Amino acid sequence: MTDEQEKTPKSEDAETSPKERLSTRAMPGLAARMGSTHLTGLPPDVPPPVQDELGTRLTAEAQKVAHPQPARAEGRLAEGTVLQGRYRILGILGSGGMSVVYKAQDLRFPKVMRICAIKEMVNNAPDPRVRALMVQNFEREASILATLNHPAIPQVYDYFVEGERAYLVTEFVPGKDLEAMLNETEGFFPEAQVIQWAIQICDILTYLHTRRPQPVIFRDMKPSNIMLDDQGRIRLVDFGIAKTFQSGEKGTMIGTEGYSPPEQYRGIAEPRGDIYALGATLHHLLTKQDPRLEAPFSFHKRPIHKYNPTVSVEFQEIINRALEYDIQKRFGSAEEMKRALLSLKAARDIPATVHMPAPEAVQPDALKIIWQFTCEDEVRSSPCIYEGVLYIGAYDHNLYALDAETGKFLWKYATEGGVASSPAAEDGRVFFGSVDGSMYAVNAETGRLLWTCPTKGRIYSSPRVQFGHVFIGSDDHRLYAVNMVSGRVAWSVEAEGAIRSTPATGADAIYFGDEEGILYAVGVNGRLVWRFRARRAITSSPVVSKDLLYVGSQDWFVYALDLRAGWVVWRYRTDGAVVSSPTVGGNTVFIGSTDGYLYALDATNGYLVWRYRTGGQVTSSPAFYQGAVYVGSVDGYVYSLDAQTGQLRWRFQTNGPVVSSPRVVNDIVYVGSLDHNVYALPA
Repeated sequence: MTDEQEKTPKSEDAETSPKERLSTRAMPGLAARMGSTHLTGLPPDVPPPVQDELGTRLTAEAQKVAHPQPARAEGRLAEGTVLQGRYRILGILGSGGMSVVYKAQDLRFPKVMRICAIKEMVNNAPDPRVRALMVQNFEREASILATLNHPAIPQVYDYFVEGERAYLVTEFVPGKDLEAMLNETEGFFPEAQVIQWAIQICDILTYLHTRRPQPVIFRDMKPSNIMLDDQGRIRLVDFGIAKTFQSGEKGTMIGTEGYSPPEQYRGIAEPRGDIYALGATLHHLLTKQDPRLEAPFSFHKRPIHKYNPTVSVEFQEIINRALEYDIQKRFGSAEEMKRALLSLKAARDIPATVHMPAPEAVQPDALKIIWQFTCEDEVRSSPCIYEGVLYIGAYDHNLYALDAETGKFLWKYATEGGVASSPAAEDGRVFFGSVDGSMYAVNAETGRLLWTCPTKGRIYSSPRVQFGHVFIGSDDHRLYAVNMVSGRVAWSVEAEGAIRSTPATGADAIYFGDEEGILYAVGVNGRLVWRFRARRAITSSPVVSKDLLYVGSQDWFVYALDLRAGWVVWRYRTDGAVVSSPTVGGNTVFIGSTDGYLYALDATNGYLVWRYRTGGQVTSSPAFYQGAVYVGSVDGYVYSLDAQTGQLRWRFQTNGPVVSSPRVVNDIVYVGSLDHNVYALPA
């Protein structure tokens, strides 16, 4: 672990200066898996555990007789030393004034080379109070690590005492710490790379800070305590001064000078202190200006752009907020800071899990089209499948009813305007809107008109049936709740703009957007519950999944909002307006953008899982079905992608832009095209 002197901020009775403390770092950065400060060569292969003539493994005492322990060199364990009859020392990974970290082999697994890291506390401080503090910190580290279970935090395997020395056995993490990488890198790290690391660190801090019954405060965030493992993942090491948090509690000032927040100098440790230290770490990674060599809290005098002008202003603002001297001006939580990072343009450059180039298209005849039906004008509406019948609108003013299996024409109903609204069916009735300003209800079997509900504007919104009512928006700025049987308006609520978004329903509320960029939540009685304002129109239709609501906006963002309060849980920025409506499959949100991509985002945190580039704008809304995603593009293709990887399964070319959203039922994909056709394709 890192020298305790290095962890203690500068005070009047400090024994060494920052430069003196740094002078011990003969090889900057820690290769040690537990945060040590020197690197030594590794020993050659070690012989297997001792066995007797019968092939039986010897006991610990017998092994001591068979292999007398080598003498210590400068108080350190020699190569070949066996601790507890189990851990064979392979070499020193690193050391500091207060601890040594060894690489060791666990002999309980004789057929494999199981490697672990062993931290030895060297308690030779002359002051009994310092010795007591060292023991306390070491025991705390063991206790805290034993309770944690996170893939980015090394696992603790064992804790024991031999003589006057204490040992902590943990997972061995192959890789390099960020300080070592910083010193080895010519120039600066790419901004997108640092953002990716910062997002991962925020996730770790969120885990620590939300622990129950007591949060854990790391208290020593710095590049040398952050490792990048051999899989490219961030790992947080050295919990030597971490502690559980109790509000209002004060203690000893502790940490690393330059990274520690001002309140930590006063003995106050709380979660927002880790946010400050993360800001200091990011400043160091982007500028290569070591804060330990500068006056504390002087980051505002050393702005990032002075040293690295390539860093975006937005990222600098996030770091500056994390570095606020006043704790109340910082981010309130690591989760809030992560959401700010996810909103950055450079966050889009974070490598996706899979982003494969599109292979050659499958030829249309290779798909063996099941059927196609030609309307008299463009098909912008999306199909509805109900009791074996497909219902879809067209700009020739008609709603069509087709046999879903064969494509046979059954009937059509003519309105006074184009039908861009996508129909909904319930209880033998089909509901849809028209550009003529009315909503219609027709008999699902015969197409006979049951009732109409006129509005004062064009209707591009699609109906949603729930609670015995049909909910639909209009360009007259109103959302209507219409009794599905009688067609009478139960209530209407006025918005600030035209409503082209299709309403979503939850357990006790209706959610919809308007062209002024406002998303509304209204109760079943029509009363406003909350509203959220985006920067541009919300034409996208919201989707409710669990406790979150997902929606796109023409401000280029995809939003995840808390269902009850409407606050932003996360947002992801694309490169174009988002008119497409999201769909949720498993723990992934799929949505298109006018930048030409279909995006797959983690539903919990908004991370990019993958994105697939089409040849045109994606205003069609994707459909998820049995591990695949289907979507149309203005390039005229219908795409089928693997939902997990984003790899192209097939694509089918129509003769016009596809803004209609596919529907998949019984292994058949139904979709319309501006080439006037409705297609049925094998899924």
